[in-house]
Amino acid sequence: MPSPADDRRYMAAAIALSGRGRGLSTPNPNVGCLIVRSGRIVGRGWTQKGGRPHAEAQALEQAMDRAQGATAYVTLEPCFHLSPRGPRCADLLVRAGVARVVIALRDPDPRTDGQGAQWLRDRGIAVDMGLMADEAAQAMAGFVLRQTVGRPHVTLKLGLSLDGRIAMADGQSQWITGPDARAHAHVERARHDAILVGGGTLRNDMPRLDVRLPGLETRSPRRILLSRKAAPDGWERIAAPDDIATLDRVDHLLVEGGAETAAAFLRTDMVDRLLLYRAPILIGSGLAGIGDIGLTDLAETHGRWRIIEDRRLGVDRLEVYERVRSA
Repeated sequence: MPSPADDRRYMAAAIALSGRGRGLSTPNPNVGCLIVRSGRIVGRGWTQKGGRPHAEAQALEQAMDRAQGATAYVTLEPCFHLSPRGPRCADLLVRAGVARVVIALRDPDPRTDGQGAQWLRDRGIAVDMGLMADEAAQAMAGFVLRQTVGRPHVTLKLGLSLDGRIAMADGQSQWITGPDARAHAHVERARHDAILVGGGTLRNDMPRLDVRLPGLETRSPRRILLSRKAAPDGWERIAAPDDIATLDRVDHLLVEGGAETAAAFLRTDMVDRLLLYRAPILIGSGLAGIGDIGLTDLAETHGRWRIIEDRRLGVDRLEVYERVRSA
């Protein structure tokens, strides 16, 4: 029997694996799975492009008969509902003969929601649920929000000078940040289902919004325009931030520009994560990174954001914040 420390180590590895499916697995959650027998990893998997195969199916196929008597570490409760696209993962684990299943997060999808775990228990498999649930939920934030709130997880990305400017007064903005920060931003694009900009950014910059990193070119997300005017070919349009709930197969949305679009999402409290790339430059009377967010009382600003990452990217600094919300 693995120790609690071993359980945590294997689950952390499964959560890391789940990140490989982010931005690809929608409409299914980006799940990670490890199969461990006698202290050795004999199978691993993560939800594949388009949602199939599931992480458990991939890990069990790799493990083959070595799954007999093993422990499966899964970041989300194994699915229980019937689907024409593939078998139930709860069934697959039973057929494979695993002895124990460690689950991070109970599935908020009502088609499973505890039923997968109970199915396993009823067939004599030991089930532990809740290990590193918060970390797993963060890794699958888009799926969790879609199930519980009905909209995608929203990341707002800003490339700023030290004095909070995104461009000079004449609109010149290439480049505020250096190559390391820009490369990181392209990795972030690859981890999202769609990118959104406002009409002003589209008219002034005509951004490609693709992923320009070797090996990740095929990970370019869909392009969304926030505007009341028609979108050009190759783009989709929404008229207001609330409309992101209507976007099909979008669980992770990256908002990239500009100041009024950023303000619109902040005013409606629809930003869940902030990516701030700060360059060591001063611009002065340039264009502000964020427009009016409707603030009337300074006291209301405190306690709303929590920093979760802070590091150097070449000469620039990356700060990542998450929105603090009541349970």
